[in-house]
Amino acid sequence: IVWAYVSDVSPLWNRSRPELRRRFVRSSYAVITRPTSAASPEGVPFLATTFWGEQDLIRGHAYYFPIFLVPEGKNVKKGQEHQLELQATSLEQKPTTNLSADVRAYLAKLGIKNVETNVQRASVIWMHALAIGYSPAYLKENADGIRQDWPRIPLPKSAEMLERSAALGRKIASLLDTENDVRGVTSGTVTPEMKHIAVIESVERKQLRERSEDLALTAGWGHAGKDGVTMPGKGKIVRREYTKLELAAIQSGAKVRGLTLKKALEHLGESTCDVYLNDVAFWGNIPEKVWEYTIGGYQVIKKWLSYRERGLLGRPLTSDEAREVMNMARRITGIILMQPALDANYRKVKAAAYEWGEAESSAKTPKKGNR
Repeated sequence: IVWAYVSDVSPLWNRSRPELRRRFVRSSYAVITRPTSAASPEGVPFLATTFWGEQDLIRGHAYYFPIFLVPEGKNVKKGQEHQLELQATSLEQKPTTNLSADVRAYLAKLGIKNVETNVQRASVIWMHALAIGYSPAYLKENADGIRQDWPRIPLPKSAEMLERSAALGRKIASLLDTENDVRGVTSGTVTPEMKHIAVIESVERKQLRERSEDLALTAGWGHAGKDGVTMPGKGKIVRREYTKLELAAIQSGAKVRGLTLKKALEHLGESTCDVYLNDVAFWGNIPEKVWEYTIGGYQVIKKWLSYRERGLLGRPLTSDEAREVMNMARRITGIILMQPALDANYRKVKAAAYEWGEAESSAKTPKKGNR
């Protein structure tokens, strides 16, 4: 499935959410999380998107927290609800930032003002939340609380630390944003460590033919279950050691990040996987922890494959779809190689966390939308 259509008719999936549709600003991110965990392993309980999404985008029901909202009561023409741009000319036209009064007060204390007119400042809290939420150290240390409730994100007591953390979060958001290329990862001159990740290869080292069964997904990644529900399958993967060329590429990319090869492999995994489309073709060299990477209770690449088995899709993959698996693997590799920096950022924030006063601790939850 590539597109899911939004309708005011209920129940298409569940209850429609016209209020979210009216107030969602299409040109900005929404941060997604859930109230409790509904999966084990859950992986990272956060996502970021510029799209409306379905409630089950992550397990445990996805809640959408837009960074910007169309002002309440604004008269937007039917069919143009998502087209309100951040560069509107008057204050009445501009979207409002989705921040509580207490968070605004916190930002003001740090000297971060004009959050209504500056996109970077308006998004700083949300991007900081992504940076903390994608830290393995944060997820491990707070596992019990995260499992039972909304993730609690510590806030730093300095603007410099908050903005540095938000910069990491923006990198995470760009890697999650599959609608836009990331230079060095999915476009431009691909960096050395990415160049050999998830390369589409032929078993017999022959040219794979476009629009042919060479690209048909028939390795058993998914099948139709009861009432047509797609069920994941085992598929076919071959775990192996890295080649010297693959290790050299990882080492080169790790060095740029200030990491040793050993440290990089601690995060990527000590072995790699060849993931098969069929008996003819496979994606070569998907590091084991990239293959196993889970967001919101779903193993990302395997979940994508399960819906595209030949018998379900009704056709072979296009070359663009086959490359999408490569791009996903490279995006996840980029996130994983950020983990040492994300962990260091979390520990710095934790050691210098802002202490909320009694009045501030009763802050209202930012407005949320579902679906």
